[in-house]
Amino acid sequence: METPLPKNDLRLDITNKQILSISLPISLSLLVPFLNFTANNYFISGLGEEYLGTAGITGVYFLIVAVIGNGLNNALQSLIARRAGENRVDEIGKLFAQGVRIAAVMAAVGITLTYFITPFIFHNALQSEKVDANAIEFLRIRVWGLPFLYLFQMGNAFLVGTNNSRFLMIGTFVEAGANIFFDYSLINGHFGMPRLGFNGAAYASVLAEFIGMITVYALIFILKLHQRFHLFRHRAYSKTISKLILNIAAPLIGQFSISLITWLLFYILIERNGKLIFPEEPERALAISNVMRNIFSLTGIFIWAFASTTNAMVSNIIGQGRKDEVVKLIHRIMRLSLIATTFMFVLFNLFAAELLSFFQLSAAFVDAAIPPLRIVTVGMMFMSFSVIWLNAVTGTGNTKVNLLIEAVTIMVYIIYVYLVLEVWHLNLTWAWASEILYWIVIFVMAYAYIRSGKWRGKVI
Repeated sequence: METPLPKNDLRLDITNKQILSISLPISLSLLVPFLNFTANNYFISGLGEEYLGTAGITGVYFLIVAVIGNGLNNALQSLIARRAGENRVDEIGKLFAQGVRIAAVMAAVGITLTYFITPFIFHNALQSEKVDANAIEFLRIRVWGLPFLYLFQMGNAFLVGTNNSRFLMIGTFVEAGANIFFDYSLINGHFGMPRLGFNGAAYASVLAEFIGMITVYALIFILKLHQRFHLFRHRAYSKTISKLILNIAAPLIGQFSISLITWLLFYILIERNGKLIFPEEPERALAISNVMRNIFSLTGIFIWAFASTTNAMVSNIIGQGRKDEVVKLIHRIMRLSLIATTFMFVLFNLFAAELLSFFQLSAAFVDAAIPPLRIVTVGMMFMSFSVIWLNAVTGTGNTKVNLLIEAVTIMVYIIYVYLVLEVWHLNLTWAWASEILYWIVIFVMAYAYIRSGKWRGKVI
């Protein structure tokens, strides 16, 4: 029987209760991007399939620039969790201060690229001039939420890394509520606000991210966590700590970026082949794919919560010197992830038509979307355990291996998608089967690395 750790100790136990106490609040925090995305798509779907399809491209693009913050989040979370496992509380504030500084610089870079580089890429990649123009105009508004999102993510990394993930849900509900309110108000022109149509969703997301950021930092101050962890006492630039964060974050940013850039390529190929897939309704292929991503995101709330928990707990356990228990921990988290995903798998397949009808589109749209939905749910099952092993690699601190795993997987993925869409011109079901292939390759390499034990000598 395991002896409980002292209440104020930041070291973690390997128990289902401990895992769920971290992962459930993270699940709620992940509702923010999902609810924001779903609310946007719900209200945008009322504008027609063309705008819903465009939202798929803008959504994936924004994820690419937002993923920089996600990489910083995972790196900072892993480092804070490691220091917590070592009980070095004084180092946490230093890490946080440098993480915020790096996030602000990265946000400025993301805004600049969106204004000056993205239009050139879209002009040359997209077939429809209308989709091109709508996407660029939307993103030039949407990208101003980037600084708020990055700072929100830094706050989340701090709360998870210090075992305060239960407070994430407050910021989550506030931001999600704000996004739904402004979506309804600005897209359709309610409550005396202007009717902005498609661009209203962009303004709504920016306002919601600002409110979410304010909420998270207000919580940190109200709970006096800034005093306990000396969050704002180390304002001076530290080359050593910044380099440490970037050494962990850079491969993660690279990993996430190439994954999402490839997803953007997937959407571009869908847009280019829309007339071959649905000759009478070419925009339908892109609209269905956007809905599939929405469904993937819903299941991902639980899967990524367990993945984030794996990152934090593996790093914490290693910091305690309990390296022999890492695989035991991974198996426990993996089982819980599989149980949650199996429930979603059954639910989605039993009520496929009802789920797809949520988006206010035609019966023909629903009928065409059901076969891709079924294959997507199979992909979710593979994702449920593969992503746990991948985030265990992140928790060891050897994020260069994460980048290598992603690079090899993406090569296989691109070859498959190119053959299916550009060479063989197969349907959407075959195109979305790429998710199954993707997660199988991820699992094989991540599992092999963890079982090899090569991570044991890594120090961060």
